[in-house]
Amino acid sequence: MFKSKIYKIISVLVLLGFIVAGIVYWRLPNRHKAIVKTYLLHHSGWIDNQWEINNQIQHYTMISPAFYIDGIYKSMEGPKSSNYIQLSQDTTLLWITGFHVKAVNSGNKKQISNDFICHTNVDFNDAKYFSNFHLENRIGKQYPRMTSLSHGLENFKFPKGYGIPMKGNDLLYVTTESLNHNIPDANYLIKHEVQIDFQSKTASFKPLMSRTVYIMLPYDKSDPYKSPLDPGKDYCIPVETKNHSYDDGNGNKLSGHWVIPIGKHTYRSAINNQLQIATDSIRLHAAAVHVHPFATSILLWDKTTKTSIFKSNITNHTNKIGLSKIDAFCSESGIWMFKNHDYELVLEVNNTTTIDQDMMGSMFLFFYDKELDSILNKK
Repeated sequence: MFKSKIYKIISVLVLLGFIVAGIVYWRLPNRHKAIVKTYLLHHSGWIDNQWEINNQIQHYTMISPAFYIDGIYKSMEGPKSSNYIQLSQDTTLLWITGFHVKAVNSGNKKQISNDFICHTNVDFNDAKYFSNFHLENRIGKQYPRMTSLSHGLENFKFPKGYGIPMKGNDLLYVTTESLNHNIPDANYLIKHEVQIDFQSKTASFKPLMSRTVYIMLPYDKSDPYKSPLDPGKDYCIPVETKNHSYDDGNGNKLSGHWVIPIGKHTYRSAINNQLQIATDSIRLHAAAVHVHPFATSILLWDKTTKTSIFKSNITNHTNKIGLSKIDAFCSESGIWMFKNHDYELVLEVNNTTTIDQDMMGSMFLFFYDKELDSILNKK
């Protein structure tokens, strides 16, 4: 009799636990639901949870675990997975020359629509990386993201003769995330195939260093989701205040992931602090762009000379939500940028839907690294 009561109490508590967990789950934002769902599917073994690695000469290829697409996942919301990789098992100096990602069918690995690709980030360990080249003064100066591919820019290469040098056994941290803007009744298992191009023993290569610049807009920290009183001052409504939220050093809050209303709008953001130009001048050789659907262009602008450094024109799908093409920048000769000039990003958007949408605007800039070139030549 006593055991029977205990079993009943346990059963009731378990049932209440499931009910509470269900309520909490359904109240989560879509991106957090995707994290929970993907974790359960991968750790239960219901879908493939392993990265497939194929390290070939000059190409490092990997295929992600399966992502279950069961509904609409806007930018930054879809199932994702991360993996640490090494391009080789020794300290051989390698030169990274390009990045690629494509969506594939989970079963037969055949390519499918890249509309299922949100972004693929490639991060590095800056403490280890810079210490290898005796550049400890660079550690911790900015977020150690090498680059990012995203919907509309799934392939990116550096100009001929340029690359990012690194020791082969240094770790890279690759995160790839899925997307689905257009199929509400989706029921797909997909994967992402990621490829990193590299070369070895190439003395003629010139090294590149990366800088990430992105638009940050102020918002009302006391009431962040209230419509701005003066939209002309670039105030925004953040998508959320936990991620991509920054402090300007004076207690004011800025967001790098914000809401755009219906119609055409322009957003500007100063980027001098992000560029961190330490010498009198540096030479830009490549730029990869990350934006969300409804962006139409993003401009790297020299405010001092009132001239364009690089403008990326962005093509949106015509019959559905998504990006067909994002222009990248690649130049052997390069473009000079100067420490005493002021620079900003200028983003143009056109929300053609009937509801608010979310937006980001960033560039991954690659400059000739004269200091590192000198170190490598000494060796």
